[in-house]
Amino acid sequence: MNRICLCLPTNRACSATLTALHAEAGYAARRFGADVHLLILDSADDRTRAAHTRTVAALPPQAGVTVRHLDEEAQRDFLRRAVRRAGLPEPGRLLRLMLPSAVSYGACTNRAFLLAAALGCDSVHRRDSDSTYQTHAGQPVFPVHHELPWLGRPAAEVSAAVSRTDLDPAHTGRPVSLAGASFIGELSVDIGEMRSLDEGVYHDVVGLWAPADASAEQRRALVEESFTGAGTAPFTGDHSTLALVDPMRIDMCNIALHRDVYEVMPLPPATDTIGSDYFLTHLVHDATLPGILHNRHIENFYTPERRTDAGFLAYQTRFVKFLLSMLYFHHVYDRMATEGAGLLDDRQRVRPDRVVEFLRESTSLDRAENIWRLDRVDTAYRKLGGRYAAFADRLATQRDRLLDQAEQDIHDFAHLTEAWPTLIKAART
Repeated sequence: MNRICLCLPTNRACSATLTALHAEAGYAARRFGADVHLLILDSADDRTRAAHTRTVAALPPQAGVTVRHLDEEAQRDFLRRAVRRAGLPEPGRLLRLMLPSAVSYGACTNRAFLLAAALGCDSVHRRDSDSTYQTHAGQPVFPVHHELPWLGRPAAEVSAAVSRTDLDPAHTGRPVSLAGASFIGELSVDIGEMRSLDEGVYHDVVGLWAPADASAEQRRALVEESFTGAGTAPFTGDHSTLALVDPMRIDMCNIALHRDVYEVMPLPPATDTIGSDYFLTHLVHDATLPGILHNRHIENFYTPERRTDAGFLAYQTRFVKFLLSMLYFHHVYDRMATEGAGLLDDRQRVRPDRVVEFLRESTSLDRAENIWRLDRVDTAYRKLGGRYAAFADRLATQRDRLLDQAEQDIHDFAHLTEAWPTLIKAART
């Protein structure tokens, strides 16, 4: 029997999502006989968390489903014990990287990984609180349908169960390490207003996450497919492909990873940075580990908080920090792509020491490219005027700090990666 962790990290009101997620957990238990640990990592304020507690208490019991609702204090207690048991140097730093005071998409998922290891789970299936399931013929379209039972199985055994196989025969002996799809609906990054105000500015800004040496055509192609997911067409029937899954085709609100990936390598714990939770999708692809790309896309929506002035400032800061992170990650992705299957050991598991080497290399890169990015953002936002120009004024006072943070985030990621196997072992006990 597969024991899985169906996980929802949240810092916002999402009682309807919790109820829907519980239904997906029940589907996984009934259809696949899975032992499902529904893990809710709740960083919301006291009032919102209390509403979540009432929602969880009202969920009907389901055979094969265990619901675990952990507030930040419960998470912190677990982490303290795991860090202490690990006996690693700088325990305070590790605790801060796992549970920072600021928003971190990578850190919240790392906590899920560590808790999944403690619970003895074979895989983690992540969903987001600002999304919901599509329906078809009156029934919810659950992604877990394609995620189980294939994770961890040799790709050769899975080929007959998917609609299509697009995999080099040399890779069919490797385990299926990832299953995922994307989303339909609004852009995954809240910059649609920018596009409606000035499409030229939108292309200039979004294109900044391409490598600095990208051609105009490459940059234009990247902008066209960035943050759009699977478009808007609704689900009409299942289709799945066994392949080396392109990271641009999947979203972290709709993904499952096998333990042989996340128990070896964590996600970047960077704070106030969108995209920090996508690293493993690149690693799985570049290491030539097979995955399943399916079409049970989740429906994305925006919560009201993003529309407030405070929400706007916070989100634009996260977007700019994402752009700055790409100086380092493009270098690491290039090195991983070159390394290919050399990233795997003789057990077909990722070698984190190689990734740490690439991360350390990247921190010596010249910051001139990131200074250029900040200059371009400043020009673009001032052209838009209004609250964008006000944000540019604020950004001008934070340039040095943001440049330093972007580099420090990579140092922190390397540090956590080196500690990760020991932390996982400690969590298991």
